[in-house]
Amino acid sequence: MSSDLKNISPNRPTPIEFSEELPTVGKKESAAKAIETLRAGEYVVVADQFSVGVDVLSKLRKEVIGDHQKEDFKEYRNRRAEYHEASNRLLAPIKKNSVALKKSPEIGWLEKLYPDVENFLLPFPKVQGLNSSWQWYVNGIKYPGLKQKLHPFYGAYFPTRHDHLYLFDYWLKKKRKVKTSALDIGTGCGVLSFQLLERGFEQLIATDINPNAVISVRDDADRLGLSDRLDAKISDLFENVDETVDLIVFNPPWLPAEKEISGLDRAIYYEKGLFERFFDEAKNHLNEKGSLVILFSNFAEVAGVDVHHPVEKELENNSRYKKVKRIQRRVTKPSSKTKRPDHRKGEFVELWELTSA
Repeated sequence: MSSDLKNISPNRPTPIEFSEELPTVGKKESAAKAIETLRAGEYVVVADQFSVGVDVLSKLRKEVIGDHQKEDFKEYRNRRAEYHEASNRLLAPIKKNSVALKKSPEIGWLEKLYPDVENFLLPFPKVQGLNSSWQWYVNGIKYPGLKQKLHPFYGAYFPTRHDHLYLFDYWLKKKRKVKTSALDIGTGCGVLSFQLLERGFEQLIATDINPNAVISVRDDADRLGLSDRLDAKISDLFENVDETVDLIVFNPPWLPAEKEISGLDRAIYYEKGLFERFFDEAKNHLNEKGSLVILFSNFAEVAGVDVHHPVEKELENNSRYKKVKRIQRRVTKPSSKTKRPDHRKGEFVELWELTSA
């Protein structure tokens, strides 16, 4: 574990104070009554076994979403939002860095993220997320173009679909220009930065507005012996960047936000003005003959979201960049075993290479 935890305070699920007055749901209580309470906007605390919480959430999801997942993407997203709000009112008790329920998983993040709190409550889905994140962290993830695994820190966005990473690695293999310096904007777990280093770039700057992402990248850079070539810093786009580089890489969110967003939603949905700010500032950080690479997708179009393509909009409305190339890759079909609706049918990912006009 990187010592950066001493220098950067990571985001964590907010602990909730214990209250004896909150209703509970255990093996003997009605899950239906608990669900009614959750949907009415009130908290419920899980008792007895971890599996009780899993069962309540499963039934809640079926009640709120059910067959609606077969409907159009917008309706599906609305149902998911309703489920998200209700499910996070189901709470799990945490005592001495462990989930205080029988047959609960051991979650290392509880000790690392809550050294200052002993007994508290957390939303049950957050506990499940902590558990999944801990497994990813311990086991690591193998990504295209990387010889060694990455171990994403809790709360750092990491891609679970790899089509755009294959596309980026393909572009990197073909690149013959100077590979001195690069800047990875919105780095997440840093996979693009590590791909760049793997393909010969000498110096990397990786930025993210999320402190957990910066901790994650620094942690993996230490683990892989790359700290002398990779500088990760907290920054909203170019806010804390003074350098100019040969290459700027940006893998932005692919869907427009319909409401105010925070946390990991920032890696999925983009707020109004994001791309305008990016294009305004990027040119000031490119060396002469430097390149700007943007990874994007037509997912918004496929999902029926009416939005103008942000890169095309920039090229059409301004004259500060010119297109060098645009390459595409069809998105891999989901596993036949998945139960989720395929809202990505017809999707492709794309890589745009631009230079200053």
